Amino acid sequence: MEVFPAIDLRNKQVVRLTQGDYNKMKVYGGQPADTAREFVGAGATNLHIIDLDGAKDGALVNLETIRDILATGQMFVQVGGGIRDEASIDAYLGLGVSRVILGTVAVEDFAFTQRMAAKHGGKISVSVDARDGKVATRGWLKDAGLDATEFCHKLEDAGVQTIIFTDISRDGLLEGVNAELYANLNSALGCNIIAAGGVSSLKDIEALSKIGLHGAIIGKALYEGKLKLTDALEGAKC
Repeated sequence: MEVFPAIDLRNKQVVRLTQGDYNKMKVYGGQPADTAREFVGAGATNLHIIDLDGAKDGALVNLETIRDILATGQMFVQVGGGIRDEASIDAYLGLGVSRVILGTVAVEDFAFTQRMAAKHGGKISVSVDARDGKVATRGWLKDAGLDATEFCHKLEDAGVQTIIFTDISRDGLLEGVNAELYANLNSALGCNIIAAGGVSSLKDIEALSKIGLHGAIIGKALYEGKLKLTDALEGAKC
């Protein structure tokens, strides 16, 4: 299983939100590029970056910061946050980003998402954020009225090869992952599933790996010292 340590960016700083709430934000010291170097030093080969300013403003606010992060090493880097048009996709791919993540736009303009998946293949992924089995958009504030699993099937049928599935109820709480949820998704879908939300212990990593999940994103647990990246990388080999 692939492990994706996470860097969330706001005001050119590394931060973490609790359940997507901008009013519940904690800033972690150091430059984002330094954080990326630490991950590389621990053995990471993947990185998950979210531009929180971009997600809020619909623009590529942290483009230069992400450029600096990309310069730190040869990692597979996926980036999301405010990517709502083809120009933004092209800008990130041109920068050297390995895969871009579409979020709200995948719900609000499905035809666009289907076109981009057909054009860029594996370089396009979609983040499906779910609360109580329903898709949430617009920073998790809006109930899209869609069944999350059915929407995942629709994305897969449209050619999306990778889905990042966030369990909103677990995000940022360090309470553990809902392994049963991901086991059901993984058995129902043929595309790559990456777990996000609540991954906070070696037990979580090992459980997701044994399910056969493609990947897991780790954020707050790393920054709060609840889980060492070296241990997570080893546990993902189960």
